[in-house]
Amino acid sequence: MGQITVTKCPIEGLYIIEPAVHGDSRGYFMETYSLRDMQEAGLNMTFVQDNQSMSVKGVLRGLHFQKQYPQGKLVRVIKGRVFDVAVDLRAGSETYGKWYGVELTEENKKQFYISEGFAHGFLVLSDTAEFCYKVTDFYRPGDEGGLAWNDPSIGINWPEVTGTYNGTASAEGYTLPDGTKLNLSEKDQKWENLENTFRF
Repeated sequence: MGQITVTKCPIEGLYIIEPAVHGDSRGYFMETYSLRDMQEAGLNMTFVQDNQSMSVKGVLRGLHFQKQYPQGKLVRVIKGRVFDVAVDLRAGSETYGKWYGVELTEENKKQFYISEGFAHGFLVLSDTAEFCYKVTDFYRPGDEGGLAWNDPSIGINWPEVTGTYNGTASAEGYTLPDGTKLNLSEKDQKWENLENTFRF
């Protein structure tokens, strides 16, 4: 009997993965990854590296993608709460430019698998969040690209964020309900929109 449940998302290539959690008064146990269960669900990716990051409330990382060496990513949160997003960048896809988002928390223990060919980003909604992810290819310096997190043509509905789009990816003027300012890296505030990033 499988220890994880794999559910297809409305966009092909995206999956929600939920582990069976076995708990009692002492705590809990769960399998966070099972090659057998993934293969039974038709997912045959090979992971080559595990990564972990910590971010504070209001941090938005993304939207990132790899240009020549795309990575599939299996992401989860072990502490806190984030809103995680994938944007379809696959040429010829029926859902090109569309996005899908899911809240990942230490309580719901959901994981999000994002196949190669998507841009990825997340917003931290808790005081801090620890974020873990497996990838199907190694990181290569200089291969990273990005998209404006607030591109109106994509139209991501970032939860709890208020502010007015000024034509750029700048975080200026954007806040969470408690007044926390949106916090993006300098690089992430310079990405352009989908149309200008992929001119054909």
